[in-house]
Amino acid sequence: MHDENRRRRPLGTVPFSYPVYGLHLSVNLPSPRLREFAPSSPADVQVTLGSRPPFDDSVKTEEVSVYRSEEVTPDGVPRVELSKSLTTSYFRLQYAEGAEFFVDKRGTQVWGSWLETLAVEDAWVYLLGPIMGFVLRLRGFTSLHASAISVQNRAVLFVGPPGAGKSTTAAAFAGFGYPILSDDIVPIFESDSSFWVQSGYPCLCLWPKSVRSLFGSADALPSLTPTWDKRYLALGNSRYQFQREPLPLGGVYFFGTREDDSARPFVQAIPTGPALMGLMANTYMNYLPDAEVEARDFKLFGRLLRRVPVRRVQPHADAAHLARLCEVVIEDLRNLESTGAVGDFAPQNQTF
Repeated sequence: MHDENRRRRPLGTVPFSYPVYGLHLSVNLPSPRLREFAPSSPADVQVTLGSRPPFDDSVKTEEVSVYRSEEVTPDGVPRVELSKSLTTSYFRLQYAEGAEFFVDKRGTQVWGSWLETLAVEDAWVYLLGPIMGFVLRLRGFTSLHASAISVQNRAVLFVGPPGAGKSTTAAAFAGFGYPILSDDIVPIFESDSSFWVQSGYPCLCLWPKSVRSLFGSADALPSLTPTWDKRYLALGNSRYQFQREPLPLGGVYFFGTREDDSARPFVQAIPTGPALMGLMANTYMNYLPDAEVEARDFKLFGRLLRRVPVRRVQPHADAAHLARLCEVVIEDLRNLESTGAVGDFAPQNQTF
């Protein structure tokens, strides 16, 4: 990114515009990793970083707590807390590390501030992760905690709990030339009885152990922030592609537990009931109580399971089997295509 894009623009100039999860973000501070675009319509979400909303702190006394994480700091402070204002139309998300975000109830305005112990890069991690996940939820989108790749212009999702290997597998596919559609947050929407996956942003986040497995050294990729061990793989270049446009959903793969078994990796079918429960369990920010949102997601996933194949992939514990895992998934997609379960998954000439 050019140096002038790394500085705060003078007051009165046009803010920075970024496409994220199908939404146009207008932000007062530049992103260290996103590329600007020339918007053709007004912003969907106005973001003000390094600032608080234009109302007095006294309104906090008129809040009600919606959620407190069970995980706490050694001092007993919840890792994350969500509060809702009773007098003004906003939510407040407070993180134990020192970041605080306010989001209006329509998901159209965001303010963020942080302690000096954090960096602006940390604020962007919160914004592009849980804050945008919450914004999508407020705006009526269903999102999965997953990674999404593009195979023959169809989206293929890897779903599972933290540490299951979703991002690592997506990065392995990226190394074989398959574009990445989204990572961590994967928004799904329905259009004309078809299901589509919205693109995220051109960055794939990896823990040092995964970076070492894929690239030979834990520091082979740049740090995500100055205060965190996580690394990132930049997408949208000649080596690692980024899929910017939404794609029809072609398949969902749940990750099983990684085991040291010579038969692994392999793919197997999942009955409809467990598949539905698995999708519900892996919706993004599903820990927030909201019966209306849960009912909406349940109905959408029920319709999705009648049109999209959902499978379980059983990975090997050794990362040396990642290439074979990619090959097994592609083979399974081709088999599904031959039976008419999905669209065209012809070979792309990638070598595993």
